[in-house]
Amino acid sequence: MVQLRHRGTNLPQAVGATPIIPAAVPQGTLPTLKMPTARGWSGGQKPVAAPGLKVNAFATGLVHPRWIEVLPTGDVLVAEALNEPGKPNSIFGYAMEVTMARAKAVGTNPNRITLLRDANGDGVAEVRHNYIEGLNKPFGMALVGDTLYVGNTDGMVSFPYKAGETKITARPKRLTTYKPGGHWTRSILKNKDETRLYVGVGSQSNIAESGFEAEVGRAMIYEYDIASGTQREFATGLRNPVGLAWEPTTETLFTVVNERDGIGDETPPDYLTSVRDGAFYGWPYSYWNKVVDDRVPQDAAKVAGSTQPDFALGGHTASLGLCWLPAGTLPGFGEGMVIGQHGSWNRSKLSGYRVIHVPFANGKPVGPAKDILTGFLSDDENDSWGRPVGVAIGPDGSLLVADDVGDVIWRVTGA
Repeated sequence: MVQLRHRGTNLPQAVGATPIIPAAVPQGTLPTLKMPTARGWSGGQKPVAAPGLKVNAFATGLVHPRWIEVLPTGDVLVAEALNEPGKPNSIFGYAMEVTMARAKAVGTNPNRITLLRDANGDGVAEVRHNYIEGLNKPFGMALVGDTLYVGNTDGMVSFPYKAGETKITARPKRLTTYKPGGHWTRSILKNKDETRLYVGVGSQSNIAESGFEAEVGRAMIYEYDIASGTQREFATGLRNPVGLAWEPTTETLFTVVNERDGIGDETPPDYLTSVRDGAFYGWPYSYWNKVVDDRVPQDAAKVAGSTQPDFALGGHTASLGLCWLPAGTLPGFGEGMVIGQHGSWNRSKLSGYRVIHVPFANGKPVGPAKDILTGFLSDDENDSWGRPVGVAIGPDGSLLVADDVGDVIWRVTGA
């Protein structure tokens, strides 16, 4: 097992609207690197559901399922993709590659979208088809009318859609181009009147250490106008914005963002935030409330004009999945956002590896966060049975969770 660790401090999580964030402690060229060995589920194992809830496997035997899109027909699309092995150019790069392979974060890419169908309504998908194949690290999906939009790592593409079909063989139509590499996921969310799409594109690097030129067009959310086929920068300075969701009462866009590495277990925290048109959120110059990252060549005006996020989620939780949970969906949980916390590597004590709910009031996150699913990680942190990613409300009102280590889609309902 390859692990590089700096001494942990067992500090409380930096969470909530006013988190206590420890001062940065730069870890140098060999930052903390810790990941559990991916084991998967066996012998009837499954995640632990919160009191009042139960969980069952909606689908098993997938290959690194990452993202979920529920169609109006009730069919469920699942994007299956992962990073391929790279070519390490340093000792740390080699350690990272070995660690990620052991954690099942790199491997042979399936590059497909699978269609799942629960035809008899028993909560298990007994129908499965390879819906679209030959993609390039697919992630986000959105259906608008008779067009299905897919976020490949190198750009958004579209396909003709026909309800009920179990396979699309048409060639993709390229709509946008994004730089591949680095943070590779491309999430997609349509707006209420289905005239625009919002696309999350993460940074190439941790803190622009490859140069600012490499980051042009990255670390932002784009707005794509469907009628004109044009896109614009909607919000910037977001290191890796992954999940996107609407808060329905105010119709405000929210995202979860993975923050930078190399300066501490809780520094800075990943976060959930509303996304304002034209706002800049600090990356790479600063984090949270204009705290300067002195590892980066500075731009004082950028820092001064940065927007503070709404709600901290703890350091290196790798909060990826995001969906709105209407009140009454799950017993014991009011309205708010559900977040799939994948868990990351730059901590001496691991965090994440759970599905949480952040309550909202008056259109804003108020917390505290509450667990929906746990039990993905062994008590000694050496093994992971699963790692949650995408979350979505299923066609029957259940909560669906993609697990890319367990290769499962979990279904959560009231007990």
